[in-house]
Formats: sequence, C-alpha cells, structure tokens
Amino acid sequence: KTHLHPFLSETNRTMADLSGILARLEAVTTRLEGVAGSGGGSGGGAAAAADSGDVAASVAEYDDLVSEHFSVFMDSANKIGDDVAEVAKLVEVVVKAQRAFLVCASKSKKPSAVDMQVLLKATADGLGAVQKFREDNRKSKNTNHLAACAEAIPAFGWVQVSPKPAPYVGDMLGAGEFYSNRVLKDFKGKDENHVSFARSLVAFLKGLQGFVKKHHTTGLVWNPNGGDAKANMGAAPAAAAAPAGGPPAGGPAPPPPPPVLTAAEINAGGAKPAAAKADASGLMAALSKGADVTKGLKKVDRSQMTHKNPELRASSVVKADAVKPKAAAAPAKKYGASAAAAKPPKFGLEGKKWVVEYQKDNKNIVVEADKTAVSQTLYAYKCEGSVIKVDGKINAITLDGCKKTALVFTELVATIDVVNCQSVQVQVLNKVPTINIDKTDGCQVYLSRSSLNTEIVSAKSSEMNVSRPGATDDDDFIENALPEQFKTVLKDGKFVTESLVHE
Repeated sequence: KTHLHPFLSETNRTMADLSGILARLEAVTTRLEGVAGSGGGSGGGAAAAADSGDVAASVAEYDDLVSEHFSVFMDSANKIGDDVAEVAKLVEVVVKAQRAFLVCASKSKKPSAVDMQVLLKATADGLGAVQKFREDNRKSKNTNHLAACAEAIPAFGWVQVSPKPAPYVGDMLGAGEFYSNRVLKDFKGKDENHVSFARSLVAFLKGLQGFVKKHHTTGLVWNPNGGDAKANMGAAPAAAAAPAGGPPAGGPAPPPPPPVLTAAEINAGGAKPAAAKADASGLMAALSKGADVTKGLKKVDRSQMTHKNPELRASSVVKADAVKPKAAAAPAKKYGASAAAAKPPKFGLEGKKWVVEYQKDNKNIVVEADKTAVSQTLYAYKCEGSVIKVDGKINAITLDGCKKTALVFTELVATIDVVNCQSVQVQVLNKVPTINIDKTDGCQVYLSRSSLNTEIVSAKSSEMNVSRPGATDDDDFIENALPEQFKTVLKDGKFVTESLVHE
C-alpha cells in the first residue's frame, strides 16, 4: 500500500474541491448564456425560450447540486476506475433520469397511478441496474464502494413517498453511509480518490435531502396549470445515455402497461365478456318490475314444505354408511417465489481470501492460518446450520446472508462484519478491534477476557446479545442485550439521542 505525504494528500483534496467549483461555475454560466440568448430579439424571444427548455427554479437548484457534488463523485470514481467507475456510470443514469422527471413534473399536472409508473420506468430500471451490479460483484475488492451506492440509490424513490419524503432520503443516506464510512476507514491518508468518492456521495445525498425538504416538503409537487405528463416526458431530453456496454440508445420503447381491470373483470378472468353486460341489463330490467318480479315463481304446496311435513324431514336424513369416502385431495399448489436452486458448497483459499459459501449443516469447517496469513480474509456467504472455526490470526471476516451459523476465531487485525444474517453466533478467543452488525436479526457475541475493549457497531439489527467473562475464570459469563430502541429529544438547540433500556 502506498502512503501519500500529508502535503500531497491535502493538495489532492484541494484539487478535487477546485474541480467541483469549476464544474458548478460552468453550469451556471451555461444557464445564464441560455437566458440571455432567449431574451434577445423582438418577436423571437418566447420561441427561443421554449426551444431552450426553460427549467423551474427547483430544477435549476437540482442542477447546482449535481454540479457541486455529483461531478466530484464522478471524477473520483473515474480516477479509481475498474468496477467503481462502472457503478458510478449506472448511478449517473439515475441522476439524469431524475432530472428529466423533475422537469416533466414542473410542466405537468399530476398523472394517474398507471401513467406514473410509466414515467418512472427509467428511474426504476436505473435503480435495479445499480443493485444488480452490486449483487453480481460481491467478491470485488471494492465491495464497500459498490455497497454504498446500492444501499443509497433507493433515495431517488422519494418521488413516490408522501407526506414526508425528506426523512426517507435520510434513511437511505444512513444505509449508504454505513459502507462509505468503511471506505473512509480503509483509505483515509492513503488514497484521496477513494476518500473523495465516499465524501462526495454522502454530500450529494445530504444535498438531495435538503432539496426535497425545501421544494417538495410533503411530496412531489406538480404544476396544476401544466399539460399532460406523458406528452411532456416524451418531449423532454433524453434522461441519460446508456452506460458503456449497454444496449444502443435507439432501442425499441418499452411496451405499454396492461389495462386496468375492475374487480368484476378480474373475477371473470380479466376479460369483458358480452354475456356479462347482457346479464347486468337483464337484472336491472327485472328489478324495475317491482312487486311483479315474483309472478313467475312456482307455488309450493304445504306437503312439499320440509318444516311443516315430518315425513319429508325423515326421508331427507342421509345415513352415515351411505356416504362414500372421498379420495384424499391432492396437495394444493403453492404459488409465489420459487425456492432458489441449491448451489454446490464451496470452501477454499482464493488468493488471499478464504471463501466459504453455501455450506449446509457442516460442523467441521476449519480454516488453518499460519503466521504469514495476517493479510488473509474470510468471506462466508449463504451458510446455514454450520460451524466455522478459524485457527490463527487473519485480517478480517465477513458473514453475509448466513443463518443459524456459528463462527469461532482466534484473532483479527481489523474487523468482523455480520451482514444480513439470522440467528448467528460469533466467538472471539483472543482479540478483535471492531465488530460490525448490520441488518441482522439474532446475533450472539461471546467476548474473551482480552477483547473487552472491542467496539461493537450495529445498524438496523435486532436481538443482539453480548456475553463477557465474569470477574474470575470460575464465574459464569455475563450476558447483556444491545439496545434496539432510541429516544431523541431537543436540548439547548441540539438533538440528543439516548438508548432505551428496559429492565
């Protein structure tokens, strides 16, 4: 790893800030020149303004936000290169799609729910592309960069949130910041491009939250005097060019959404049969007859009335031995998400990474690390009902998507990350600096006497318990639950948050 001199690190950071300021000034200059050009000349000013695509003040502020922070984000990602540059291009598609949608909203009346889904298709496809790229590249050396983008990108879905879209953006910002902080931790003082990438992403999302709070406080604002949203969206400039390696921009348009069916049509199989209309008209005609509607009914004689004829009731009793046993009903088909295809288990050393994947009910997984293995890491993915033991000292461990799995390790140089797990156990025999628990339900941590200074960071997790040794080796372990609920109050102009402890 190359360590930069502090002076060079500060210089790189200053250059990154200057590039962001220059990009913002260029965007402002371009808009001013467009306004000046549209105002010149008599008779042609209005037409020029219409052709130049005047934008609302809120859209202009969105452009400022992109110029100030997102341009720095893209510049840093391109300098890092590799899959970081690729995911940044996918994020750029979403940013441009959101701008096109905001321009449409500023010029249009609020559309129907069906049209809304059509208008947001470009944004939805972009969100899915970012998250799919992260899933397809989980083994990347820049996995924290990809995770930061994938966890934060749903913030652009605020356009469908009401009445408080700004807090929603804040929630997504927090999810992405969990991973961007890891990037800062790994590269601060070593490579300013990675530091700038993480900081500019967070700064852009914070700016987006402020933008939403200012201009769309209770939900997306439409123009009540505007035109048709679908027509305006079609006339708007392209949201973004396809990323490198994607399909050509001139590809066919997506098919229109299916027609909206009423409840009666759904029950009838989704179609509109002509017979249904005839039956409805006949029913209304019969009801209009009033009391005459019963004239066509057959008169029932007293001898045919069951409640007045005991003999008829006796003959209507069905004997138990006359009932034929029914064949066992076939098991009902289960519909919904099909079970994921079972993948073969995997265990081995790939370069400097131990890979343990898709292990099920395997209690004998042992990683034997020698004295030269301090730079090695362990990545366990989708393991269930298994026990993993690490002998020796390695750099870091990640448990991802594991269920009912136990991990026992000797010592780590960096951290252990428990992500998207259920009912897992983690035990350290010697030392570990930090334990990160994220999006996990059920995590039991056992600390050794030499690891009592371990930092435990948790987010969006529940049922977390930490057991530590007693005062002496003969005493039982002491178990403590980590807080899941927090209370925030305003004191002296500042928000103060404290955990709630139920005793």
